[in-house]
Amino acid sequence: MSAPVPEKIALAGREVAIRWSDGTEDYYPMDVLRAASPSAENKGEPDLLGRVHGGTPGKDFSGVTVVGWQAVGGYAVQFKFSDGHSTGIYSYGYLKGLAARGGGAGA
Repeated sequence: MSAPVPEKIALAGREVAIRWSDGTEDYYPMDVLRAASPSAENKGEPDLLGRVHGGTPGKDFSGVTVVGWQAVGGYAVQFKFSDGHSTGIYSYGYLKGLAARGGGAGA
């Protein structure tokens, strides 16, 4: 069976709600999504020796909201945040992993 894909994405208060093709639903607090952005701007970027440069480890993103999103190919979502950040590409597998680790409460 293939991995689930979003059937619907909606903003619900301070959360992003995703209904998946397998019938599950996950709710992601917007500030948690921002903190978990897989972008180099957020996570840092490794050099050739594996040392990570940059990033925003431990930064508080409380109050940051999602103001939009778009599909990326058939494998990911790119969220736009109220602080101007929009470079993170969240693969569907990454989003399901966040939900499994408590970054998105399943229903």
